[in-house]
Amino acid sequence: MLINHPLLGPRDAQEFTYLGDAALIQRPDWQADDAADQFHEYLYLRDNPAGLHRELWFHEAGDRSWLVVTRNTVTHEITDVQLARDVARNEGRST
Repeated sequence: MLINHPLLGPRDAQEFTYLGDAALIQRPDWQADDAADQFHEYLYLRDNPAGLHRELWFHEAGDRSWLVVTRNTVTHEITDVQLARDVARNEGRST
């Protein structure tokens, strides 16, 4: 499987480490009244979709960047790759 790195171009997936659901970018507010419940969901509850899914990948054997990869979990087709820092900024979160 090839991942089209936004800065480096197509790279073999073996250079990367899969780190889970990209929803992890949206960390809960630790000061919220229901922070314990939010962190329980954040840490332990995951979707396992069949179809398009946004995932975090770490370029461990390369420039050590974090990527958000949109991948079809059935066909493994990758439809989008973005730097995680850009996704976090666009979603109103600072890195």
